[in-house]
Amino acid sequence: MKPKKAEASAVDLDKESLKRIIEALIFASDKPLAARQIKDIIGDVDTRVIRKLVNELKQEYSDSQRSFDITEVAGGFQFVTSPVYGRWLKKLYNIKQSSYLTGPSLETIAIIAYRQPVTKADIEFVRGVNVDGVISSLQQKGFIKIVGKKDVVGKPFIYGTTPLFLQYFGLNSIEELPVLSEFKAADLEFQKPESSNLILSNKDYASTETEVNENEKTKDASQQDRQDR
Repeated sequence: MKPKKAEASAVDLDKESLKRIIEALIFASDKPLAARQIKDIIGDVDTRVIRKLVNELKQEYSDSQRSFDITEVAGGFQFVTSPVYGRWLKKLYNIKQSSYLTGPSLETIAIIAYRQPVTKADIEFVRGVNVDGVISSLQQKGFIKIVGKKDVVGKPFIYGTTPLFLQYFGLNSIEELPVLSEFKAADLEFQKPESSNLILSNKDYASTETEVNENEKTKDASQQDRQDR
């Protein structure tokens, strides 16, 4: 009986072979594949090398103007098609309207994403409407999940987003969400803003500053007029 041939280790593979193995692994995975997972599968290869080779693959696709690319979402690498071809892909998969997020769902998931972990009562405080149905729908679609209970009377559930949320919106991590300058620490605790905590946009600040200056000028003019008399 012939002895089995030993499998080639990552050390024995040349750069091109290693790159194609990484490409095949990402292509075959139905979920984003993290560099650490690729390392565990291949063996003795640094995650920095993996990232470098992924970037080389991305450059190859870009140079040859392929209809697909590799992107990093939800902490892993995944093949994606160019948005340019979205209209045809929708026909291919016959995407139903129910798979889209409605306006109320988008508003609710935005509140959860930016203020998580958050209770249903907190969400309703912000939106001003009951969100039972929306919360249930988002859970069923896998965009949010219960992450614990709040340590207050009644122990209400607190909600957070899932990796599917990151995938759906093309984010690698929650830190990639756009920064909303109007959010403050007080807002995150759902406290009603006090006058000293109001945040003004640059435009509002400029308008307010102009009004203050005009009031000061009027006040100074009145005082000067009294002195002249």
